[in-house]
Amino acid sequence: MISFDKMEHMAHRLISPTQLNKYIKYGHVGAVIQSKSGHIYTGINIDTACSMGFCAEHCAIAEMIKQGETQIIRIIAVNRHGNIIPPCGRCREFISQINPENIHAEVKVSQEKVLSLSELLPFDWKNQY
Repeated sequence: MISFDKMEHMAHRLISPTQLNKYIKYGHVGAVIQSKSGHIYTGINIDTACSMGFCAEHCAIAEMIKQGETQIIRIIAVNRHGNIIPPCGRCREFISQINPENIHAEVKVSQEKVLSLSELLPFDWKNQY
């Protein structure tokens, strides 16, 4: 297992803010995922004028799924200012639905704090039935 420090360094290297055209910009956030197998998957965000883009976490998860993996052990995202940022609500839900075990994934939410996904997604609706 690699450290969050190494994952953070990798995420910083993904940042490359780019304006593709007047409707799309990308590369303002980089995400790094470590899967259960130990493999590393990365992604960047894509923002569109009409909100059809996706988060860096979604991009990294797509790479992971293409390789037949679904279980996340650790995840970190960094923005263009160099700050560690927690996944948005949409990402939290997406991560939890990819594999039920992901609720135990470690999420680095700030320089000083690591939380489990379950701590970021309390009262999960999927546990109600």
